[in-house]
Amino acid sequence: MTPIKERKADHIDICLNERVEPGYCYWDDIKLIHNALPEVNADKIDMSAYVLGKKLKFPFIVTAITGGFPGAKKINENIAIACSELGIGMGVGSERAGIAGIEPDSYSVIKEYDIPLVIGNVGAPQLVRQHSKDIFSKDDIGKAKDLIDADVMAVHLNFLQEIVQPEGDTNAEGCFNAIRELAKDYPIIVKETGAGISKEVANRLKGTGILGMDIAGMGGTSFSAVELYRAMADGDIIRTNMGESFFDWGIPSPVSLLEAKNGLPLIASGGILDGIHVASSIAMGACCAGAAHAVLREATESPEAVTEKLTLIREELRAAMLLTGSSNVKQLSKARYIVLGETKKWLEGLLWTQKNI
Repeated sequence: MTPIKERKADHIDICLNERVEPGYCYWDDIKLIHNALPEVNADKIDMSAYVLGKKLKFPFIVTAITGGFPGAKKINENIAIACSELGIGMGVGSERAGIAGIEPDSYSVIKEYDIPLVIGNVGAPQLVRQHSKDIFSKDDIGKAKDLIDADVMAVHLNFLQEIVQPEGDTNAEGCFNAIRELAKDYPIIVKETGAGISKEVANRLKGTGILGMDIAGMGGTSFSAVELYRAMADGDIIRTNMGESFFDWGIPSPVSLLEAKNGLPLIASGGILDGIHVASSIAMGACCAGAAHAVLREATESPEAVTEKLTLIREELRAAMLLTGSSNVKQLSKARYIVLGETKKWLEGLLWTQKNI
């Protein structure tokens, strides 16, 4: 198995079998206010939503998981079948391997299914790598888009992973300009990968021409943790210790969602586990929610298992909409909520900092 294939297989194995999440669920800190007299018929609730110009049957995306090794084809196909059946969005893992000719069918298999919103994937570091042969050119972005018939390409800001990964790409110079140039020619969103997007970064990105952001905050899969286990297996003491130190680095997802609100469409991901979390993210300002780890095990099993898990999330969302008196997603976006726990402490800390520093 080539190094790229091996690394991608390692990521899936680690996410299935090791602890890769911080252990605190920040979305549970968001409590929607119950409506005891909702005047809503659950059977008539309209959960549809337009996300990045595409109509989804409910506001959810199975975000980037994998591609580029033999086992990825089954995972992506199982997800694609479920997303097609349920009418929701789907992303794929980094397409660098696919356009290099490494297991391209592990990505392109999803083209066989009618998915309303398909999101491609390129890592921001690959836009500015030092060795010219490794830089993702605009033509490469086009190839990645065509490989899966993507509606939108996501540029992944995965520097936390890269700095811990032994073979990581740690040059971030020029990424901002590269994103701005790409957005002139392609429909682009920017996606964090588990550490969140701050107000300052969100405001910088707003003027680049991107279509939106996936805030992907801390609370879900920590790729620092994923790389920790790889480094441990390789006997790399430095990277193992770094992975431990940065295990819970980042901005909690609900905090990042509030931080990043600036008028651009926002996808809320990072620790989303159920339909109540989806409802909470909509109430807090997201256009939709996304999750990957929540369906990963099912994706290794069968399309039916994925469909069942996603149907549960959909029905939990329906219940939350009924219990907040929301007959559609627009009304849900105005639902009242309170913030408790560690998320409240984070928000209070940010407020104190703004006033005193």
